[in-house]
Amino acid sequence: MNLKIQLTWAFFISLLSAISFGAIALLVTDHKVSQFDKVIISFVQGLETPHLTSIMKFFTFLGGGFPVVVVTLIILFFLYKVLHHRSELILFISVVIGSVILNETLKLIFKRARPVLHRIIDANGFSFPSGHSMAAFSLYGVVAFLLWRHISTALGRSTLIIISFIMIMAIGISRIYLGVHYPSDVLGGFLASGSWLALSIWYYQRYQERRYEDMKILEELR
Repeated sequence: MNLKIQLTWAFFISLLSAISFGAIALLVTDHKVSQFDKVIISFVQGLETPHLTSIMKFFTFLGGGFPVVVVTLIILFFLYKVLHHRSELILFISVVIGSVILNETLKLIFKRARPVLHRIIDANGFSFPSGHSMAAFSLYGVVAFLLWRHISTALGRSTLIIISFIMIMAIGISRIYLGVHYPSDVLGGFLASGSWLALSIWYYQRYQERRYEDMKILEELR
């Protein structure tokens, strides 16, 4: 795909995600998502079984602090030592850390209390947007973007996208299932993170384009 088209798409996705997040945030602030949340919670928690609870606890664990740090360090090592791509390293760090800062900022702005009806695990802090959902979307989203560029086969790329999608969705759904987030928290987290990820990719691609053009100019001057 042409780089200018990629830049256009990245910017459009970032803008659309930001607008959609703003719409969800307004509905949350005005308490107009209660019915939506109740319907989704009722369906998801209606599937409760001991075995499924264990699975959901596992996925919510993967979206927590320690596993995310471990995965982050592995990816950092891979990008720096194996691929030797330092610009990709900066993109990865910016997306992951920026997502955490953005989530904490948004939580302090909206200060939404967590659901209390049926909690399977304990959780502290504000509810909107979901930190686990934002972390999962940012981490596995940027990993998919970076690895996609180094996978040449259709099967490999399809596998990468499927695994990333499953991880993001499973971690988000686990937060609803375990009773620590509203569905609108998870959706808001995905949209906020999607906007940040797309904006970061847009800036990265734009930087790469300028760098390439500068190199061409230097070659012509030699």
